[in-house]
Amino acid sequence: MSNQSISFKGLRLLVVDDDADTRTLLTFLFELDGAEIITAASASDALEIMSFFKPDILISDIYLPDENGCSLLTKIRKLEAKRGRNIPAIALTASAFDEDRNRALLAGYDIYRCKPIDLDELAAMVASLTRLEQYA
Repeated sequence: MSNQSISFKGLRLLVVDDDADTRTLLTFLFELDGAEIITAASASDALEIMSFFKPDILISDIYLPDENGCSLLTKIRKLEAKRGRNIPAIALTASAFDEDRNRALLAGYDIYRCKPIDLDELAAMVASLTRLEQYA
């Protein structure tokens, strides 16, 4: 990353994306700075992971092979509400359509960004949503 670093030590991330390269890149990015990350290629895999993993943040594509990322977030938010939690969520997608952006934000995503994304920007968004400190 750039000249400013963020320690993600102890942070738990769930990344849901059907693109293997995106999952690999985000795993590398966040594990390098100390995060624990689990990835899923589909909504059903993500929901199964949620049964044993309690992430601090969700990063998800909107167009998944088995289910829309918006409906996935709705299910995750219901599950997390039962646990007394509300995890922040970032929609990371190739879709630049306004209607997709609006639908994602209405579904509860905190941030909507189109691919490709600047990795420093993504790291800063994760830090901001999870209230991590940046250091120079």
